[in-house]
Amino acid sequence: MTKKSALDTEDSATDAAARAGWLYYVGGLTQDQIAAELGVSRQRAQRLVSKAMSEGLIHVRLEHRIAACLALEAGLKRRYGLRLVRVAPAQGPGTDPTHALAPVAAEVMERFLRQPDPLIIALGTGRALRAMAEELPKMTCEQHKLISLVGNIAPDGTASNYDVLMRVADTVRAPHYPMPLPVIIDDEEIRRMFYALPQLKIVARLADQADVTFVGVGHMTESAPLYIDGFISARDLHEQRAMGAVGEVATWCYDSEGRYLEDGLARRVGGLRAGGKPGGEVIGIASGPEKVIPLRAALKGGLLNGLVTGEETAEALLADPE
Repeated sequence: MTKKSALDTEDSATDAAARAGWLYYVGGLTQDQIAAELGVSRQRAQRLVSKAMSEGLIHVRLEHRIAACLALEAGLKRRYGLRLVRVAPAQGPGTDPTHALAPVAAEVMERFLRQPDPLIIALGTGRALRAMAEELPKMTCEQHKLISLVGNIAPDGTASNYDVLMRVADTVRAPHYPMPLPVIIDDEEIRRMFYALPQLKIVARLADQADVTFVGVGHMTESAPLYIDGFISARDLHEQRAMGAVGEVATWCYDSEGRYLEDGLARRVGGLRAGGKPGGEVIGIASGPEKVIPLRAALKGGLLNGLVTGEETAEALLADPE
């Protein structure tokens, strides 16, 4: 009887791996059951299943609508160098993208809130963040500190409808630090006086140390939330657009390269820019066709290193040539 060649032995091992892989991934057998079926030890069965996957004998395809979202998340990470990406499945034409976004964004924030080690969490404002806050479960997070980046007083002197800090703090019972000043301060001298207050200096110092920051991303067209909701005038909007503004984060406008504008409205904003400590996360939460241009610019300029968005918005961001 002749001795088996090395090729025969290799083929035999590959055949065994293929059979083990089929039994595990298609047949649904456990490794103990595979071992009994093939007449080998459990350790040998485990090695054969691993070999089937590592040598490409098995191809796993996820048959679920979330599979497309997972592929988009990977693509956005590669394209823009992001650390965290979540893409919410499309809900169909005519639906508000914020509704699909809110539970996904809340899940991301909950992950940070449930960490036992103390975190400083900074918050912007806007519809998407407010919807996120409403999706958070009740919990107690006394180890964390919540910081507002944006003033909480509307132009008419009332509390801003889009203040997120208080909504989140009430839900998760965490110490919180509001920004007690108007969203826009028309008098630059009064603005300087506000910023000199010891309380604001505390908030600013904490915001600089933020471990993670959650912000909305606004557009600067005629339907800009800042304009529609009365925070800025038509003159302000046209001035900022003439200076190249395509978006805003926490009321700070930036151009198509993701560079903050330093003149005009920037001299009157009541709040702080998103940033946090070196190595911290700045997560933008936005979706919809009007958000594509501002998101693209913010990602290009490195204003964000994390993103929660919708499926169609993600596709549009990846469709744009690099």
